[in-house]
Amino acid sequence: MNILLLGSGGREHAIAAKIAESKQCEKLFIAPGNAGTTACGTNVDLKLDDFKAIGQFVQTNNVQMVVVGPEAPLVGGIVDYFANDAILKNVMIIGPSAHGARLEGSKDFAKQFMQRHNIPTAAYRTFTADTLEEGCRFLETLKAPYVLKADGLAAGKGVLIIDDLQEAKQMLEQMLVESKFGEASHSVVVEQFLSGIELSVFVLTDGKHYKILPTAKDYKRIGEGDTGLNTGGMGSVSPVPFADKEFMYKVEHRIVMPTIKGIQKEQIAYKGFIFIGLMAVASADGGRDPYVIEYNVRMGDPETESVFPRIKSDVVELFEATAKEQLNTADLTVDERTAACVMLTAHGYPESYKKGDVISGVDEVEGVTIFHAGTRCDEKGRLLTNGGRVLCVTSLGETLPGAILKCIQAAEQIKWKGRYYRHDIGQDLLKLMCQ
Repeated sequence: MNILLLGSGGREHAIAAKIAESKQCEKLFIAPGNAGTTACGTNVDLKLDDFKAIGQFVQTNNVQMVVVGPEAPLVGGIVDYFANDAILKNVMIIGPSAHGARLEGSKDFAKQFMQRHNIPTAAYRTFTADTLEEGCRFLETLKAPYVLKADGLAAGKGVLIIDDLQEAKQMLEQMLVESKFGEASHSVVVEQFLSGIELSVFVLTDGKHYKILPTAKDYKRIGEGDTGLNTGGMGSVSPVPFADKEFMYKVEHRIVMPTIKGIQKEQIAYKGFIFIGLMAVASADGGRDPYVIEYNVRMGDPETESVFPRIKSDVVELFEATAKEQLNTADLTVDERTAACVMLTAHGYPESYKKGDVISGVDEVEGVTIFHAGTRCDEKGRLLTNGGRVLCVTSLGETLPGAILKCIQAAEQIKWKGRYYRHDIGQDLLKLMCQ
């Protein structure tokens, strides 16, 4: 079949690489794609918010399946657009309806959903500019650190964790009154801080059945030791060592199953990924209990770059089973090896950064996979930087230290002016394993 993948980042390159491996895929189009995705299929110059143009391309090119990478088209209602068109409704599309996408598009909606279905999460309240004073009083009832979350989409940067109460009040005012995150912070969720270890659990669901994909842990902060500003993600590892059978049993029965049942009960059209951001909190019996920090309605980035290389099954067959509500009949096989990935970024990221620097060394590295995140080729065929997160180096190894070492060695060979990456991806998990 002909398949269209929407998106342009490292996540989409990793998904495109798996789709291209499938015997079910005749032609793969990526819109808009990047310099790396050209090795998997054909890049197409389409804007992700132009549903009409996307629909016309699908019809013209006999596309039978659309896989939506990023969240914005899902929140914007692309699945509903296809469902309401007499011709496009027959196209398989991987992603939830706009109603389902609110699980990511609105932190308040997601919190209410969790409460309705008894899914463990931190205590919270939601505030607007009209209830700013009430929000400040609520902050006074909490213990530091204080967690502020922009209700809407903020490109992964709308969450603030602040140690000082007065600063938290000031930032709440900036978010609500001064629109620090634009429309995304029109309302703000203030919630209890949960102390523990973060991890990501990914679920593929057809709305009735589900498959739990490999776990991962990503690293959001720009600086070594998880310091500095939040980014879209500086690296990830999969699986998470402490996510053993006992812990994952809790995740499945306390979180995944109630989430799927909630989707069914509320009649939400959902055929796609659920990204469950979790905090593993120490329990009284010496174990760990999972609490939901947030839902996303697509795969994470850069978690996809460590999760998808571990999937051995034909992903197109999994997607087709999802679209046909037959996911229970599909098999999911996972590589037992550990995957690690390290993100190479432009100087200045996540704040202002330069584009257009010439990249060297990509063709010289061996034993790893390079996923492109923000790249393009110029008229001379040179590979150039074209984003804040530029390249992702992924490796598979028998052990976590081995996988990490291969990533770092390869990352060091790739050069451009101001290239930056974190050297400590996965080191916290190694320390945890030694305890």
